[in-house]
Amino acid sequence: MNQKILYSTLALLTSIGIFTQDSTAHAEKYKIQMNEDYDTPSYMIENWKAPEGLTKEEIVLAYIENHYPKFSLSKSDTDVTFSIKEEASDVDTKTSHYRLDQQYKGIPVYGADQTVTLDEGDNVTSYFGQVIPDLSNKDIATDVTVSKEKAITIFKNKLAAEIGTIEQFDGDIQVERYIYEYNDAFYSTYLVTASTTNPTVGYWHYFIDTTNGNVIDHFNAAHDVTAFGKGVFGDKRKFEAQAYEGKFRLFDATRGDGVVTYDNTTGTNVDVLSINKMFKDGAAVDAHVNAEKTYDYFKETFGRDSVDDNGQQLISAVHVGENWNNASWNGRQMSYGDGDGERFYPLAGGLDVGAHEMSHGVVQHTAGLIYRNESGALNESYADIFGAMVDRDDWLIGEDIMADGSIALRSLEDPSVIVDERTESGYSPDHWSKRYIGNLDNGGVHINSSINNKAAYLVSEGGEHYGIAVSGVGREATEQIYYRALSFYLTRNSDFSMMRQAAIQAATDLYGSNSAEVQAVTQAYNAVGVY
Repeated sequence: MNQKILYSTLALLTSIGIFTQDSTAHAEKYKIQMNEDYDTPSYMIENWKAPEGLTKEEIVLAYIENHYPKFSLSKSDTDVTFSIKEEASDVDTKTSHYRLDQQYKGIPVYGADQTVTLDEGDNVTSYFGQVIPDLSNKDIATDVTVSKEKAITIFKNKLAAEIGTIEQFDGDIQVERYIYEYNDAFYSTYLVTASTTNPTVGYWHYFIDTTNGNVIDHFNAAHDVTAFGKGVFGDKRKFEAQAYEGKFRLFDATRGDGVVTYDNTTGTNVDVLSINKMFKDGAAVDAHVNAEKTYDYFKETFGRDSVDDNGQQLISAVHVGENWNNASWNGRQMSYGDGDGERFYPLAGGLDVGAHEMSHGVVQHTAGLIYRNESGALNESYADIFGAMVDRDDWLIGEDIMADGSIALRSLEDPSVIVDERTESGYSPDHWSKRYIGNLDNGGVHINSSINNKAAYLVSEGGEHYGIAVSGVGREATEQIYYRALSFYLTRNSDFSMMRQAAIQAATDLYGSNSAEVQAVTQAYNAVGVY
């Protein structure tokens, strides 16, 4: 099933305090899951009939207001509003999908975003997301005494103190205004984000107080791991290149806004050049080909044009760092180390590794799963799932680039075969009861990803896990289910329970509520202990 999802950005900053026709709403079927931190709904599955005479956008806002009591919000509190950010229309199912955010005094609240789905008849069938109640009583100072330019200067100084001198950033530094919760207090902040390759690969997030310039919180959200040439392992590859100043360079102009591969040996991205059409840099050849293959997978399978669905140029940098045992997506580009020859071979040699990193870009431009704790584990899991779908030979990630004899970096089929000494058992968890709950690894984003990985494997291939039998429905159905859940239902702070329901909802949309696909998803999450 090849779906084309049509996105249009909406500049709708309308307050929802205009619809009060509660009597017209009814639910034919209803399911709700509450957020433990805020006691507000994480998701609601129902069939809510809207008041007559409203546009789709007005229906979405009316639905949110109708559920104010569940969100512990008051209609008299005009400081809290909701804004529609994006609309997506699914031409296959004739459904409409909206992404919103909660705002306080017109400022978006970080992590408080929502999705609302309308069926063909404009009835609301689902809500997913997070709403934070009682913001007006949180004593939030929203003064701005620090300019955006000053915030960038503060960011640059703090980051340089952390990682060393930065010669250049990968693209422009971005600044957005958010209300940000940290240690049970709320702050008016600038979120400053920037990407670096040297001296450290990073996708840096700094929250800077608009009232005094203090850094409230920060973290690194970098996601670790017709010409000819030979790849890392000597296999011949065929790919698109470009004639350039009497030579040839690794630039493919046939896909989106281009696929380009750079050499970062000197710490700066420079073109990979060849005097003829035979390129000899194996890491560069593999990175280039793997980016092309991953682009083609998303285009042919989902109709998606690059990571942002708008043709974003795909940049790969090889020979990053000195014997660097890693690969990363830093919000702008893919970076590959050459490995040390003991733990890893050059990481660009793995198709699933390249697909994994590029898939982080797809997550960034859809649900935007925050790279911490459970939402971060889902972020990593999605990169693994699509990595395994692009490289369909097996359910392993990174098996080709292991120099130390290890099976792979991760196994979706059997996570427990991968040693991880950070866990209590010493192995990657394959059940919710075995999840890692410490602070390492951004709250276990690479560790707990294996729980959702196992669920996806079971949806596809089936099997018995912890005494629960699952009848698999194959890779084709599985990839459609997970892509739809990511595109239409999940939000920044989604947890494993929301992932389960989003996958069920996606399977219901595509195959029907009584389908084998819905049963497979339900049983798969039962089998990994996620309810």
